[in-house]
Order: sequence, then C-alpha cells, then structure tokens
Amino acid sequence: MLESSWLVTVLAIFSALVLGGILIAAADPEVQAAAVYLFAQPSDFFLAVWDSVFGAYSALFQGSVVNFSASSLEQALRPLTETMTVSVPLILAGLGLAVGFRAGLFNIGAQGQIILGGVFAAYIGFTFDLPPGLHLFLAVLGAALGGALWASIAGVLKARTGAHEVIVTIMLNNIAIYLVAYLLTTPAFQRPGSSNPISPPIPDSASYPLLLGEGYRLHLGFVLALLAAVGVWWLMERSTFGFRVRAVGENPHAARTAGMSVPWVTVWVMAIAGALAGLGGSAQVLGTEHVLTAGVAASFGFDAITVALLGRSRPLGTVLAGLLFGGLRAGGFAMQARTGTPIDIVLVVQSLIVLFIAAPPLVRRIYWLPTPGGPRRAERRRRSTTPATSAQEAGA
Repeated sequence: MLESSWLVTVLAIFSALVLGGILIAAADPEVQAAAVYLFAQPSDFFLAVWDSVFGAYSALFQGSVVNFSASSLEQALRPLTETMTVSVPLILAGLGLAVGFRAGLFNIGAQGQIILGGVFAAYIGFTFDLPPGLHLFLAVLGAALGGALWASIAGVLKARTGAHEVIVTIMLNNIAIYLVAYLLTTPAFQRPGSSNPISPPIPDSASYPLLLGEGYRLHLGFVLALLAAVGVWWLMERSTFGFRVRAVGENPHAARTAGMSVPWVTVWVMAIAGALAGLGGSAQVLGTEHVLTAGVAASFGFDAITVALLGRSRPLGTVLAGLLFGGLRAGGFAMQARTGTPIDIVLVVQSLIVLFIAAPPLVRRIYWLPTPGGPRRAERRRRSTTPATSAQEAGA
C-alpha cells in the first residue's frame, strides 16, 4: 500500500467518488421516481441523476473550499478555513501513524493518544494561571507528553515481550475512552458546582490564537501541523535516526545484523507517533472546543489511519490527505443542509477510499495499469507468443 504510485492514489479517490455518486443518485427520491418510466423517457432519468450528483458534490465543494453564492468575501472563504481547521488533528495524528508505518509498526492507537493528549493539555490549561505564551507552550508540551507516554506503553511491550502493536493499541484505545469518561466525573476535571461530564473552559492564555480574527475558527494549530510535517520530513529523510527507522521498517533482521537496536527504535518511534497524535488532541482542546469532553477525539484517530495510508506515509501526502478528509468533514454538513443528501454518504466515500487504497491490485485491474516491477503488457504478450512460435519452427 505504501509503495503505490500517485496515479493509483488519485484513481482510488476518483473511484470512491464515482461509487459515492451512484449511491447519492440511488437515494434521491426524484431519481427513483424517474426510474419508474426509464425506458419511456430515459432523458428524465439521466437528467435527474445529473442534478442529484452534481448538486450534492457542488454543495460539498462549496461547503469545503469556496462558497460562490456567498454575499461577502469573508463568507466565501470561510469554508476553506473550516477545512483547514478540521484537518489539523487529522494531519498531526496522520503524521504520527506515518512514522510508525515507515518503521513497520501498524499503530492504530491514535484515538487513545489523541484523548490522552487532550487530557494533559486541558488539565494544564484550566488548572494553572500562567502568562499567555508560557501557558500555551506548557499545555502543548503536555499534550505531546501525554500522547507519547500512552503510545510508549505499546512500544515497550512490543520491544520487551513481542506483543503485537495492533492488539495493544486497540486495547489502549478502549482504556483511554473509559479513562476520560471517568476523569470527567471527578472534581479535578468537572466544573465547580456542576455534575456534567465537561471540564472547565480553557482560558485564552492557553488557547491557540486565531490566525484570521474572530470571524474564522482557523487557529495557530494549523501552522503547528505544517511545522510538524516539515519536522517529520527532516527526521525521516535527513537524520540518522530516520535512516534507522527506515532500515528497521524495510528489514528488521538486516538492521539488527548491522548493529541497530530494533527494540530501541520501536520504543522511540511509538513515542514520537504518540506525541504527534497528542498534539492533535491539543488542537481539539486548545483550538476548537476549548473544553475537554468524552468525545474529544471524535473519530479523528481512526480517520488518521486512512490519511496516513492515502498520503503513502510521506509528510506532504499526509498533509494533502488530511486536507481532503477535512474538506469531506466540513463540506458534508453543507451538502446535507442544501441538498438533503445524508451525511452518511461522506462516511461511505471515506470507506470506499480506504477500500481502494488497501487494494492497489484492484485499482490497477480496473484501469488496466501495469504491475510495479512486473513485465510490461507488450512484453507479456511477446513472452506468451514465443513458445508457440518456437514449437511451430521446431515442427517445420
């Protein structure tokens, strides 16, 4: 999956959108009504299909990129800023998972790592009274530390006992979900005089500053996500540690023979992955929600798996994939409000992207693409005809 070409990735997204369009048309009442007399007036059916699919995807685009029907420039650009805002935890968690994938570790515990990052960031945020710059720095640092500590549990177990990281991170996800639910029932995390499972609000001194003013929700966390992508690129492509990570991911036995400590790399990779996912939790708590709730991670941790795979575990690809999924999330609500298309269609499209990304041979077979490293079509045809020709010559 990680070695697929960009063409396969683009065609996977295109295929998912095509199948999503078929589902949108099938669920539209006007399309269903026109299908009754399809053979009598086929033009009505195809026109209804076009209106349904184009209307839904147009609303999705205007809700995530640019709203052409807006009355002001501020309203026209707000969808793009919403996409950027929603993409922050996806990019940060996706970068963390990408680092793990490059090391041969299938870390699917970003959900729990986001939660722990949010817990640490929120507690530092509403508990201490510090100067603005220092307060935000410590809250962000706490988020990274919380995610790193949580992911390190799986890393240590993998390094010391060989416990599979998939099983361990799944278990840690569930523990984190119930842990934050429990913490929100304790006096330390509840608002004074309230029994609701919600933390005190995060003060401005510990919140990410808004980048474009009060009219937008875009905050400094987006800049942090881009800086994290640059840092991951340097770490993986320009540092000695990155070389060791890639060596362990390619062949741990050869890396061990070359004198590299595979357990040491495993623990540190999981810690770095958890720190990045924890920063995604800080984006939720310090940037958009400004409170800690049981749903702080939403489904960002699971969506980040697709983001990392779609981006082929490369920083630039992960950023672009995060923006894509952020746009699907932000535009899905506009699509439902304007056209009545169920927002579940967006989840179906995301799932189809996962399906096609996880099965590159399927995409290559659909679009008749050559197999990487395999013989070209003409060469295969030549090879298939050569034995028969040789046999005829021998008979002659």
